[in-house]
Amino acid sequence: MVGILSWKSLQAKINKPYLPLPSGKLSYRNGVIIVASSLILGLWFAWMVGSWPLFWTLSGSYVFSAAYSLDVPFLRWKKSPVLTAMNYVLDMAVAMPLGYFLHMQTRVLKRPTTFPRQLIFCTTILSIFRFSYSIVQGKYLSFFKDIPDMEGDGKFGIKSLSLRLGQKWVFWICISLLQMAYGVTILAGLSSPFLWGRISIGMGHAVLASILWYRAKSVDLKNNDAIQSFYMFIWKVITNFIYMSMMGNE
Repeated sequence: MVGILSWKSLQAKINKPYLPLPSGKLSYRNGVIIVASSLILGLWFAWMVGSWPLFWTLSGSYVFSAAYSLDVPFLRWKKSPVLTAMNYVLDMAVAMPLGYFLHMQTRVLKRPTTFPRQLIFCTTILSIFRFSYSIVQGKYLSFFKDIPDMEGDGKFGIKSLSLRLGQKWVFWICISLLQMAYGVTILAGLSSPFLWGRISIGMGHAVLASILWYRAKSVDLKNNDAIQSFYMFIWKVITNFIYMSMMGNE
């Protein structure tokens, strides 16, 4: 998605002029070669290892990336908050976790296909994270990602929520939705019959929610670098969330 978006998006010259293509450090031709090679090599690798879950996960991810990024009829979902939310949920909260899990389960560990409660729990909460990131439930990152991109999005007709409501409103809506998702996860952790689950999920996510709130209060919304730094911090939060949720439900 990042490669296609950088390759096709002229507004990247405004929003992120430091990237290789907008800055001129990488030629358009070389950008096409890198994106196409990555796509082909990814599918070739999945085919070589004989993992159909991995193959179809990568294929689906490429399709969602194209739908989000390519400016052709019926695509360029980036222009619609609802379609952006749906894209992120289906790709990053459902297809990827399920596909990679099934790859490890069936191809690496040679076990039959199962859907344990840890997987269902993480997929459900990830969907909440990513759509509460964008309309009702899971695309906070896409809403949040659009905050520092307002100038370029506005000039190219992309009506992001940040342009419609303003940076401050969108920022705190996203933070509130994340805190709500944490609250649900904490309650689920405290109801676990296992002591380790109560500690890792309940207390662990309470700590992460506190850190998130503390960091959010210190963000300068007039500084795009500060917003971008906080956006990257959110990825660390999600990574820790997945790890603790999976470990806590073992």
